[in-house]
Amino acid sequence: MSSSSSSSNAAESIAVAARQAFEASQLVEVGQRDVALGAIRKVLESKREEVLAANKKDMEAAEALAAEGKLSKTLVSRLDLSRPGKYDSMLQGITDVAALPAPTGLVTFAKELGPGLDLYRVTCPVGVLLVIFEARPEVVVNIAALAIKSGNAAILKGGKESIHTATLLSSLIGEALSTTSIPSTFIQSVSTRSEISSLLAQDKYIDLVMPRGGNELVRSIQNNTRIPVMGHADGICAVYVDESAKEEKAVRVVVESKIDYMAACNSAETLLIHSSLLDTLWPRIASALFSHNVCLRCDPSTLSAIKDHPDTSRLATASSETDYHTEFLGPTLAVKTVGSVSEAIKHINSHSSHHTDSIITEDESAMSAWCRGLDSANCFVNASTRFADGTRYGLGTEVGISTGKTHARGPVGLDGLVIYKYMMRSKTEGGSLIADHEKGEGKYTHKDLPREQPPF
Repeated sequence: MSSSSSSSNAAESIAVAARQAFEASQLVEVGQRDVALGAIRKVLESKREEVLAANKKDMEAAEALAAEGKLSKTLVSRLDLSRPGKYDSMLQGITDVAALPAPTGLVTFAKELGPGLDLYRVTCPVGVLLVIFEARPEVVVNIAALAIKSGNAAILKGGKESIHTATLLSSLIGEALSTTSIPSTFIQSVSTRSEISSLLAQDKYIDLVMPRGGNELVRSIQNNTRIPVMGHADGICAVYVDESAKEEKAVRVVVESKIDYMAACNSAETLLIHSSLLDTLWPRIASALFSHNVCLRCDPSTLSAIKDHPDTSRLATASSETDYHTEFLGPTLAVKTVGSVSEAIKHINSHSSHHTDSIITEDESAMSAWCRGLDSANCFVNASTRFADGTRYGLGTEVGISTGKTHARGPVGLDGLVIYKYMMRSKTEGGSLIADHEKGEGKYTHKDLPREQPPF
């Protein structure tokens, strides 16, 4: 048997196991999902040192590759589970998800179609998820928690940089599930690229692919599967400082949006400055960014306005058009002058990745125009772009951020992992036929019903 055939067979076995686990889990009482989450947290707490030891192996290998220029420092930063509070935050995410209301079984539409015939639209899991991500090993736990709570089975593939950590975390999750009524194969992981290629062909068993990574990864997946794909390719986020912006507010929001965690997809990569601020507020913002060693790629107007600053020769250069389409993921920021909020919106709609963009303004009409006109998943007013995050939104955690126009946009938490089904019940003695409502004196009543739990 060829290696490709072997890989395809293995992928099909994984996909079939996930589908079977999903189908079996749908008849398990919903409260058992929280029991499973508690079991996972308990195991991960007890195995902390073992997980950190595996993470250390990944870090050592990644740092060696970074030293050779074969891996970006950004990726290495995302890999480290030993950073202060990161492991505890991962565990807390499990608890936070468990505390959220179950997103399934909710009635979103209820109508009496005719006498004795009721129709309900009820939220339900999507099914089997294939989640592909780079570097960050805690994503294994984040996604497992969200998948279990929402009733979705998941197959996970982390980057090769986190293979020791991700493999161990997945194994421990399976160990925990084996003590519960949720099948142990409800969460599975794969480790090779060939397995992913084969899994992308399993549209009979897998319902949704969710990639978390760079543009190249996402585009490759979108071009190589018939399975629906939900995610985002880039995080080209912008902050626009409007003419009515207050100095302290503008400086605080711009600086944090850029420097808080520059490797994040919600870090600002473009700064738009209203032309009336070139000689007043803009130099103060530039100075604040210089103090954090942020390199500025400026258009002629913004560069000229800071030509006398002592750090300009060291940290500021002329921009190119490419800079406004670039996700730098580091201490570089593209800067441009605009003449109005409408011009800022037009620039972002044509240059950004529709992820997260923020306006700094005191003008209510500008705020309204921004939120209505901007075609982005997250539209902020006077707030750091770094707020675009499932945990910060109170979603418990997130499986990723979607910039598409499917049923979920922005940080995808539990609500983004459910779809719905229509449930109909006839309460008439002889059952219901369309003839009962469309022939003779039969008719449809189409009366709204209370949106309570369906009587099944």
